[in-house]
Amino acid sequence: MLSLTRLALFAVFLTGSVFLLVADLKAQSPDLAISGYDPVSYFTGRRPVEGSASHSTVHNGRTYHFATAENKARFVGDPERYAPRYDGYCAFGVARGYKVGIDPLSYKVVDGALYLNYSRSVQRQWSRDIPGFIAQANAKWPALKN
Repeated sequence: MLSLTRLALFAVFLTGSVFLLVADLKAQSPDLAISGYDPVSYFTGRRPVEGSASHSTVHNGRTYHFATAENKARFVGDPERYAPRYDGYCAFGVARGYKVGIDPLSYKVVDGALYLNYSRSVQRQWSRDIPGFIAQANAKWPALKN
């Protein structure tokens, strides 16, 4: 018979595993943009915030969530301003010639455009030559986006 301590640890492990699985599925969902983060919040707040399915719209085949109805209206009025470049794939990955997911907190707004990166360490690499990597990504994106 399992001890109460072992049973509690198993429950914590199981709950944590389920949470990680759900978080990973959310991050990997190809139709949910920016892992559910509000794209307008990258431009208007101190930091990006998660959106809600109750405020959502589809743009270029991807579903965007917004924290408020006002942010959704801003996006719908000018999606090219707020949508991340490269359909939300990692800017450094696109510069290297492939699509890879992102960490929604690894980002930079450059010349009014939102660029996302796979992780903070990848973002540090990308930050070493942002204009050069953007030029490379812009050249490679047309072949990758289909």
